[in-house]
Amino acid sequence: MVNNGQAQWFVVQTLSGHEKRAREMILKRRTLEDLEDRILQIEIPSEKVSEVRRGRKTTSDRKLYPGYILVQMKLYDATGKIDNDVWYFIRGLQSVIGFVGGDRPVPVAESEMAQIMAQGKPEEQGSKPKVQFEVGETVIIKDGAFENFEGVIENVDPDRGKLRLSVSIFGRSTPVEVEYWQVEHSS
Repeated sequence: MVNNGQAQWFVVQTLSGHEKRAREMILKRRTLEDLEDRILQIEIPSEKVSEVRRGRKTTSDRKLYPGYILVQMKLYDATGKIDNDVWYFIRGLQSVIGFVGGDRPVPVAESEMAQIMAQGKPEEQGSKPKVQFEVGETVIIKDGAFENFEGVIENVDPDRGKLRLSVSIFGRSTPVEVEYWQVEHSS
């Protein structure tokens, strides 16, 4: 499985929320330590998500794998031994916990890497709603005049970020329109 002497993708665990910082440190320090030919690329798989909050639609990046980055590097030399310079460089960085796989990390298969990279392609998918709701799902209203009422989703409008719910008030089913942020999934 180890493709000796060739650049491969490996999963590196970072402190949660420090993925960008770890990426920047690798990019900055690899030049100082003359490892640019062995540490080639760093990716933080993410996707664009959108949500409507207080009537405004916002788009942000959501990490697909929080606490992990993917690094393309030549970790193994031509004989199949770990390149100590690369190994200790990655492990010695602040914000980095270590390689996924322990003392003998296994590279990510090319097919898996292609799938991971395809997940975050904004050109193909557009932005996904941050919270996804389905018709027929039961939710609890957590803000507004109907706070703590339970309702069943009748209609989802992702462009406006609104839901039409059927809420039982005094024994009668009443339609109520709320924004995504005003409800939470029922347990």
